[in-house]
Amino acid sequence: MKKKQLLISAGFILTLGFFSCEAPLKPGIEQNKWGNLPNGEPVNLYKLTSTTGLEVKITDFGGVITSIKTPDKNGIKKNVVLGFDSIDPYLKGRNFFGALIGRYGNRIAKGQFTLNDSTYQLSTNDGVNHLHGGTNGFDQKLWDAEPIHDPVAPALKLSYFSKDGEEGYPGNLKVTVIYTLKADSLFIEYSAKSDKSTPVNLTNHAFYNLGGEGLILDHILTINADHYTPVDSTLIPTGEIKPVSDTPFDFTIPYEIGARIDQVSGGYDHNFVLNNSENEGLNFAARLVDPQSGRFMEIYTEEPGLQFYSGNFLDGSIQSGDFVFSQYSALCLETQHFPDSPNHDNFPSTILNPGENYNTKTVMVFGVEK
Repeated sequence: MKKKQLLISAGFILTLGFFSCEAPLKPGIEQNKWGNLPNGEPVNLYKLTSTTGLEVKITDFGGVITSIKTPDKNGIKKNVVLGFDSIDPYLKGRNFFGALIGRYGNRIAKGQFTLNDSTYQLSTNDGVNHLHGGTNGFDQKLWDAEPIHDPVAPALKLSYFSKDGEEGYPGNLKVTVIYTLKADSLFIEYSAKSDKSTPVNLTNHAFYNLGGEGLILDHILTINADHYTPVDSTLIPTGEIKPVSDTPFDFTIPYEIGARIDQVSGGYDHNFVLNNSENEGLNFAARLVDPQSGRFMEIYTEEPGLQFYSGNFLDGSIQSGDFVFSQYSALCLETQHFPDSPNHDNFPSTILNPGENYNTKTVMVFGVEK
């Protein structure tokens, strides 16, 4: 890990020369009309460009990251996330590609939890369980968007008001997410307030393939986690926190993703308990490398958990251009609190109370190994 290339101070990351450019590019943010929702509301697409040439496209529908373009070791840029060039595929089927997830990222068992002596029933959209905010989660909402024309770090501020009772959750919840592009780093800052106690667990659901094509089985992954949370047959945590040592979940040293995936029933779809998460500020969570292109990504977060999903349910029925999204063609590394936390007292709490501020930050740093 090239830790010496990063300086973490006061919650900011300064990257030092991950990409080489003949001349700095002018950073900025562009807004373009992208289509309309079925009810006629217009959808916009925003393109953020950094001084190093890193390019990120985000739409105000679901806060979706549709594209992240970075160069390989030969300087050839490709999109390294699953996404589409138009709004239509996002409206035809719900796939969570690149979307903001809320109120609760991941699963809640049977869509139920008890809070302050009241039992709440959420919508169930994953068999008997509640997944990624329910049947009409934040990924399906049109967010209020405000482009921020910063001369060094262009940003997009997205806001959404989730009404009391939406998908069964208590409380009126005001949510703000800010995407900021600075040099080789994409910052995602989440904040929220509620007028009633409610579970909140926000994340982004980007699917990464650093090669821009093919499968991710030869990607090399490091996860800074000595423990993980085992799951039952419906992918709900059992409540146990087990060590990763001597298991196929041990990514404390770099491991090829495909090397042990056959030892994990159904593939990886598990929460990892990040080391040092009790420390304030950003902590190293994971590093992903594509040996063929040389591209890498490092993740830093204030969250206690990381969901590693190896694209098990991609079945080849969806494609973008010539890229067919088949099983293991992309993976997710979602920074989060643990799945089903409202039903496990030994997990870090996800309850946001009135008068409290929900604030958390995650940073993805992109680069090239020479």
